[in-house]
Amino acid sequence: MWFFGSKGASGFSSRSTAEEVTHGVDGTGLTAIVTGASSGIGVETARVLALRGVHVVMAVRNTGSGAKVKEDIVKQVPGAKLDVMELDLSSMESVRKFATDYKSAGLPLNLLINNAGIMACPFILSKDNIELQFATNHLGHFLLTKLLLDTMKNTSRESKREGRIVNLSSEAHRYSYPEGVRFDKINDKSSYSSIRAYGQSKLCNLLHANELAKQLKEDGVNITANSIHPGAIMTNLGRYFNTYLAGAVGAVAKYVLKSVPQGAATTCYVALHPQVSGVTGEYFLDSNIGKALPLAKDLELAKKVWDFSTKLTDSQSGETSS
Repeated sequence: MWFFGSKGASGFSSRSTAEEVTHGVDGTGLTAIVTGASSGIGVETARVLALRGVHVVMAVRNTGSGAKVKEDIVKQVPGAKLDVMELDLSSMESVRKFATDYKSAGLPLNLLINNAGIMACPFILSKDNIELQFATNHLGHFLLTKLLLDTMKNTSRESKREGRIVNLSSEAHRYSYPEGVRFDKINDKSSYSSIRAYGQSKLCNLLHANELAKQLKEDGVNITANSIHPGAIMTNLGRYFNTYLAGAVGAVAKYVLKSVPQGAATTCYVALHPQVSGVTGEYFLDSNIGKALPLAKDLELAKKVWDFSTKLTDSQSGETSS
């Protein structure tokens, strides 16, 4: 681990912005999906990818907000190629509809940025009766990736360009429940901890990317899968802390927290930078390879999460597939 603001092996640091880490990179001809692209670092990720010539599909829950963000980006980046599509990751039906619509549009897919997420909410069940953080942060992205993987494989084959899948995890993966993933207690309200449930979902993002990287490598497919920690972002404070705490932390915020352009940097670096070519199954923070919890590298646990997630998503397919 390096000091906050000091450069790592990549030449970038926690202070680097998304524009800085993609400077000189040409993304023309690439198509990306960015989930949660209408707020926070999702907006900046979409903007910077579009700035570099990538055709960005903004997958958002609220298409009205998405359309406004698109309008703002086009004003800043004339000629930006952006589309807005509806996606509610907490609903498997919505994920399936999005994937069907995307395939019907005949679009290629080079980059899948699994960015959207919710954090530390009270105990709530999703439309599919699954704890909301697990459903939104992990399961929705797991299903989305699964449904779009063939499209990515075809694009990679036809374009002869490496496909990249980026899962937004978090250092919070270190603060999951003691057993890591509570397979038999996902919906246990009595022992629910909003912070640990968030950590669990972020650990699953890591395990998902690692198992995916392993499978893609074994299949000889030119697609990488990595996880990233964006950093603690200034804009998230108000949402997750009470007023007193936000004020106290705000006083030192500029020294320890990232701005939105800095928060989107690692995503954009891993999605576009040539330095990351061929790198797969890694965990990045501050636009450098970082060290995840040993549990996140547990191959057996990764496979167990994969099988568990497959079972959960398959069990819903009968009632939601067309």
